[in-house]
Amino acid sequence: MTSTGHGRSTSGITMRDVAKVAGVSVATVSHVVNDKPGARIGDDARRRVHEAVTELGYRPNALAKTLSQGTSRFIGLVADAIATTPFAGQIIHGAQDEAWKHGYVLLVANTDGNTAAEDEAIMMMLEHQVRGILYSTWYHHEITVPEALHQTDTVLVDCFAGGSGLPAVVPDEEQGGRSATEALLAAGHRRIAFINTTTPSPAQSGRLAGYRSALESAGLDFDESLVFPASPEQEGGYTATASIVDSRATAVFCHNDRVAMGLYDGLRERGLRIPDDMAVMGFDNQDVIAAHLRPPLSTVALPHYELGAAGVRRLLGLETPSTTHPQLIACPPIQRHSI
Repeated sequence: MTSTGHGRSTSGITMRDVAKVAGVSVATVSHVVNDKPGARIGDDARRRVHEAVTELGYRPNALAKTLSQGTSRFIGLVADAIATTPFAGQIIHGAQDEAWKHGYVLLVANTDGNTAAEDEAIMMMLEHQVRGILYSTWYHHEITVPEALHQTDTVLVDCFAGGSGLPAVVPDEEQGGRSATEALLAAGHRRIAFINTTTPSPAQSGRLAGYRSALESAGLDFDESLVFPASPEQEGGYTATASIVDSRATAVFCHNDRVAMGLYDGLRERGLRIPDDMAVMGFDNQDVIAAHLRPPLSTVALPHYELGAAGVRRLLGLETPSTTHPQLIACPPIQRHSI
């Protein structure tokens, strides 16, 4: 085993090491060492890469030697916390199934929101010359795109970045809010309260817009006094119970299933029965909550599996929506016994 002047054995030298010495991106190193046809790389950059390769004694590994035209049968997925979040983990499942269907293997990196780990994961995937990268978050929000993602084809999943030019697939929050309210309307309710989150987000504004739209379509006026802001967890629903009861509402659409769980507790303490005295509709379809409440909670599902699958299809060019806006994935209602 030999070593370089940089204190590392040549067997441990990676494209990232070459890129650092040459002052170029990992993608540039990949294009040069694999002699990728059509790569637009300046003579000076190409020279620096070759000099760094010689200086460090870099040798492409066995994987790189099998790559065709500088790409592999890998698709990368970089996520903040979805692998450790039970219901959001379906994003990985959907992406993995869709990747397999088209002859690709999914490489997953769960970074727990650590920026350094995220950068390392993206660099590793670029070094393995992935077909592209899905970048996903465990809840729907706007993000700042890591700079390295611009070095390969990227699709944002369950998040978006306005002005970045990157395609995104996200839940249709407004349609979900409309479907939740329509389910309560279909059960005969006309005085429907909405417990909304206090946290600004696409879910906060989209679900409220869907609630208003469903009421309007049913010929009912929007009553702002029936919208109750609450923290988006069990305590928020529990705390809102007294105001809900005082409002004379006969049904409640809750921002999420955790809020609904707290409302269940508050209504039970007051001797009120679900759905006889109050119908309750949730959102998210967190199975560990919704399916196991008594009675089981009717809710709207966040389409995590389909988000992952659609992200892969978008990355592979199998779906090319004409709009420059994020691609919206429908949130299906799940009927159980709380309405």
